[in-house]
Amino acid sequence: LDARASAFGDAITSLETNSSAMFYNPASMARLESFADITLGSTQFIADINYYNAAVSLVPFDGQYGVIGLSFVSVDYGQFLGTVRADNEQGYLDVGTFSPTAIAFGIGYAKALSEKFAVGGNVKYVRQSLGTSVLKDVVTYSGTNSYKDAVTEDNKLDVLAFDFGVLYKTGFKSLNLGMSVRNFSREVKYKKEGFQLPLIFQIGASFNFADLFEVDKKQHSFLLTVDANHPRDYPEQLNIGAEYTFMDLISFRAGYSTPNDERKFSYGVGLKEDNGGIDVAIDYSYTPFGIFSDVHRISLNLAY
Repeated sequence: LDARASAFGDAITSLETNSSAMFYNPASMARLESFADITLGSTQFIADINYYNAAVSLVPFDGQYGVIGLSFVSVDYGQFLGTVRADNEQGYLDVGTFSPTAIAFGIGYAKALSEKFAVGGNVKYVRQSLGTSVLKDVVTYSGTNSYKDAVTEDNKLDVLAFDFGVLYKTGFKSLNLGMSVRNFSREVKYKKEGFQLPLIFQIGASFNFADLFEVDKKQHSFLLTVDANHPRDYPEQLNIGAEYTFMDLISFRAGYSTPNDERKFSYGVGLKEDNGGIDVAIDYSYTPFGIFSDVHRISLNLAY
């Protein structure tokens, strides 16, 4: 979802970030320096699928009781043609169109338990609708490729899901280790076969190589990140990301993910500026997707 994270090839589990951490490792927002942090994002995905996301983090009482956050994700899968089988020349009846959607609302919490160790978690309400379908046995054929007096049914499900994460600062310069488990949920089903949300376990490490040289990290920063992913429903993956930042103003990023059939490399750029106590950051990422259309993401972050 986040443009900066995707430009890293999604290798962001061990990085301290902003409110967008609720989409990756909620423990990563435990040390937010701002009182309020807002992230807005949009993803133009393959097959005309569009994602929209928002996250807000608050740090009350100077972080004495941790960081709380709210997150939202909306998915528009586009419009599909609906049909039912029929004994006519075409072999089907046109029953109009339907538009599947999905949303997720989350409440997150993170706290630094010590100078080195932080934990975090999310509770999410997830709902998916596959739209309405026409029951074939109650369709009255009108003699053309259409229907009348049709009875429809809604196809939608909802479930609670949980995320957990930890972040560990090793104490060796800027070397961080992170771990997250996302999308714990009970089994649900539409008709016959049950399924769970796409559970994923991630571990990662990150290091700023500017620590190895006598340079001002506000002038030059070079982050390298590595994540190992273990998803429920496809093979393990290795993600690698890099980011060079100049004068804490402009960042150039690249990422690589393997094994993947179509998606391998990602690229991105980000701009950040302090406007009178409000930090504004705009990030963009570009992901070639093989035989599919390219994927574009853009994110806006405001910190006060």
